[in-house]
Amino acid sequence: MNRWLRLTLLGVGAMNSPRFAPAGLLLRYAGHRAAFDGGPGAESPPGRLDGWLVTDEQAELRTALRRSAAERGVAIRAGDLDLGEVRVGCRPVVHTSHPAYGYRIEAGDLVVVWAPEFWEFPAWAAGADLMFAEAAAWDRPIRFRGGVGGHATVQAVAEQAVRHGVRRLVYAHIGRPSLRAIDAGLKPPEGEWGVEGRTYSLRQARDGARNHHGPRIR
Repeated sequence: MNRWLRLTLLGVGAMNSPRFAPAGLLLRYAGHRAAFDGGPGAESPPGRLDGWLVTDEQAELRTALRRSAAERGVAIRAGDLDLGEVRVGCRPVVHTSHPAYGYRIEAGDLVVVWAPEFWEFPAWAAGADLMFAEAAAWDRPIRFRGGVGGHATVQAVAEQAVRHGVRRLVYAHIGRPSLRAIDAGLKPPEGEWGVEGRTYSLRQARDGARNHHGPRIR
């Protein structure tokens, strides 16, 4: 039986976005559900959660996230998660002065990456069928005070995604510089802007093997 790995964007905004809820994702597969990041306005819909994973345990939204997670009977954390046939691996990213992470989600031969914030493109995202990525900066990187990381540009992310063989690139952490680019009618050199509430579905073949055209994504 073919199974679908479904990933719904709960929000696509960078911190304090004037337009979008905080970047967040809901994963659904064969009765399992897990949330990633999010925050006010980007909470997971009602229903049981197997886990709520975050990319930064020291993020400014951690208090709100802890409260929302507690109401669902889970705790926010950074770490691996086993969802039956789906393996969620917590991987480090270069982003700020304290540890930060992204996630490599594997279901058979399907690979999805959730990495909404980073200064350097994560090499472990190579070969992803679908990647949700950083988009806080448009054409000038945002460097944190003291030179301890920051946000890569959409231009750099696009270039590196192609170099690393990412099949589909979705920008899911849209900051003010990128909002100005959107308003000016500009488009990324590769990839697409994430859409709040949109579900991105990948079909896993019964034997888990890719066909000549790769997994079906819609």
